[in-house]
Amino acid sequence: MSPVSIRLRGAAGGLLALPWLQPLQAWGEAGISFRQMPVGASRHVVRFVQVDGVTYALKELPVRSARREYAILGELQRREFPSVRPVGLVERGDVEPAILVTEYLSGSFQFRRLFRRLPPGARKHRDRLLDAMAWLMVDLHRNGIFWGDCSLANTLFRRDGQSLQAFLVDAETSEAHPSLSDGQRAQDLEILVENVAGDLLDIGAQVGRAEMADEDLEAAERVGQRYRALWDELHAEESIDPRDRFGVEARVRRLNELGFAVDELAFVPDGADGSGGADGSGGANGSDGRNPGHLRLRVAVAGRRFHASELRRLTGLDVGEGQATILLNDVRAYRGLLERREGRQLDETDAADRWLREVLRPMLARLATLQLPLTDLVQAYCDLLEVRWLLSEEAGQDVGDEVAVDVLRLRRAPLESAARMLGVEEPTAVYAVDGFDASVADDAGWVDRDAAPGEPDWSGPGAEDDGWVEEAGWADTVDAGWADAERSDLDDSGRAMLDAAGPSGSPVDAAETDRPALTA
Repeated sequence: MSPVSIRLRGAAGGLLALPWLQPLQAWGEAGISFRQMPVGASRHVVRFVQVDGVTYALKELPVRSARREYAILGELQRREFPSVRPVGLVERGDVEPAILVTEYLSGSFQFRRLFRRLPPGARKHRDRLLDAMAWLMVDLHRNGIFWGDCSLANTLFRRDGQSLQAFLVDAETSEAHPSLSDGQRAQDLEILVENVAGDLLDIGAQVGRAEMADEDLEAAERVGQRYRALWDELHAEESIDPRDRFGVEARVRRLNELGFAVDELAFVPDGADGSGGADGSGGANGSDGRNPGHLRLRVAVAGRRFHASELRRLTGLDVGEGQATILLNDVRAYRGLLERREGRQLDETDAADRWLREVLRPMLARLATLQLPLTDLVQAYCDLLEVRWLLSEEAGQDVGDEVAVDVLRLRRAPLESAARMLGVEEPTAVYAVDGFDASVADDAGWVDRDAAPGEPDWSGPGAEDDGWVEEAGWADTVDAGWADAERSDLDDSGRAMLDAAGPSGSPVDAAETDRPALTA
């Protein structure tokens, strides 16, 4: 018998009781809580188990590949990169396959779910997904990571405000370097465009949208174009007059709007490296490319958490970058409203505190009663702001919060709005879990949406029950305030909201604040 080596990260001691000596496919049901999760085809055996209330993905693969993927995922975690969290590595000698253990990314979905749930005309949602892929590649390459097998199938997505956040799932072919050459980046990008095109064509054939093949191919090419535009914006070196303070501020502002905090500004003589223009040719101001009196501005950026860090400083809330961008806009709009109403200037921290108490927390209490198919109340609030703004634009006047709340409750958000992706998160069936007793589904917090008469149909043309199922986290919060919601029903951001915001006091209808409709 080959010796067994088990490495575990963090508090995952409950995993030790699993039958690691046996091949993964041979594990029986006795004493193991298996979960069937929505995954695509894999060349390896992949199984999901729940231990101590946490769902883990177990993948069996050759030892060398498992070691490399475990190391890459660990490095990505240390850099706080969006990827699945490596939990453990089990080796059974050098001949037997190893088992890589990662924590399942809760609240996420695969690209197939998005395309099966939305009607063909929802192109903006496809563009959101592809934008997320471009951002993922940019972040990887900035950190010296060559993916090697970049595709939609190897990625999970989470909603983040009006955008999507992509998470790397499969790092089996990835390599870590101090930095990547232009050739390495170009090769990885070529793989991405080719694989995305194949993924889109595949799902189009599955849902009966083969006539959109040409459009899907063009969309895949745009992923590459989006990547190059983002990369150029981050690495551009501008020739600038050092006295032009506004030019420098404009450059910093563009990076902030993309979510990046500026780590360092460097000014070097224009043409000091002999290249002149950015393409290596001489500049227009002289044969040597120099621009007398000008300097070249080089900007080093930190992580893409600029708005999230600012919101945390003001409110203590820890949310996604996309969500933070929307919430900061809401804070600023409410501050302006209070200053006009009270005829005095307000400190930004005082305004943020009043926004928490008078706007956000009361509305979160209201949203918690709607049984929305997501456990992230912050995302639900972002959806509310977007729906309110879109409806107000259409009506030519502010429609108020309650109208937007009703739209969310009835799942009737405009087609292209990010809130329409609530339909992607809507459960369709009870988990097909080994040993699961459907008769106790309600007690366990699971809901069979297909069995509930009168529920709105969000599936869209061509959709099918593809085995996707999710936890319905709001069954116990109906007719209850935010303070009465079970803390265990909430995701990390919801629990953090409880901790940061404190007791809520009596709920207030947010519409009574006369807060203006906002663009998010």
